[in-house]
Amino acid sequence: MSLVEIACDESGYEGEKLVGGVTDVFAHAAVSLDELTAAECVAELRERIRSPATEYKANHVLRSKHRPVLLWLLGPQGPLLGHAQVQLMDKAYFLVSQVTGQLIGEPGDELYHAGRGAGGWGDFLEAANNLLRARADTSTFHAALDRLEVDSPTVKALRKAGPRAGEPAVIPPLDPLMRAIARAVEYWGERGSWVAIAHDRQTTLSPERIAQLQVGTKLARLELVHSFTDSRIQVADFLAGVARKIASDQLKGEDDAELTALIRPYVDPRSVWGDQPSWLRLAS
Repeated sequence: MSLVEIACDESGYEGEKLVGGVTDVFAHAAVSLDELTAAECVAELRERIRSPATEYKANHVLRSKHRPVLLWLLGPQGPLLGHAQVQLMDKAYFLVSQVTGQLIGEPGDELYHAGRGAGGWGDFLEAANNLLRARADTSTFHAALDRLEVDSPTVKALRKAGPRAGEPAVIPPLDPLMRAIARAVEYWGERGSWVAIAHDRQTTLSPERIAQLQVGTKLARLELVHSFTDSRIQVADFLAGVARKIASDQLKGEDDAELTALIRPYVDPRSVWGDQPSWLRLAS
């Protein structure tokens, strides 16, 4: 069978905690470089950056003094263009979409756009996150919903929603990592190939969840590898961290036009993003 091998890493992963954490964006990168090319890329970064660090991470190339290195890495002279893909997730938008989808069977766009910046928005997001993680009852969620200063059809529908039903999913619906890996398999297997993944270690990637990811997909295998021993994963770490920072800055209205233009070819157009005008500057 035809097999494509990719190496993956993430940035901004905090499990099912989608709000109130350290990051507002989750990024998952996959690279299809062979080990020699990846090792040469890391060696080139070391030569250009000259840091004594044992292992290089994305924050090294994100420092302002190393901007020329970052431009090289993402640009046409670097090794990544045409050999990498990154998925981006606006965590708040994903959470709103999940709560409206599960409770009323509707998309979350209208509530997301109406709610951002409104009074009670942060409390609502936290209550929604806790509800879907089964850490709060419906009454707590509805109390936060009542304090939300948004008058919209979606809010009215949510106020009428009853308790959730159904059994817990094998793969938690709020976990962005599971979703990202499934999409990476779909993306890289689009030409009929099976996909083998070397992924940076994550405790959430248990054997049971890896097996679940293989059901009905073209995932041939998924191996957990320490990034220190695999240059391909280090390169994926660079891409994930850089993409997350660019996307997070956009979310805050701090767009860097040069970096946005460079990251655009890498971004999966099926990423989960709510602010469409900003998103189109990345994915179009």
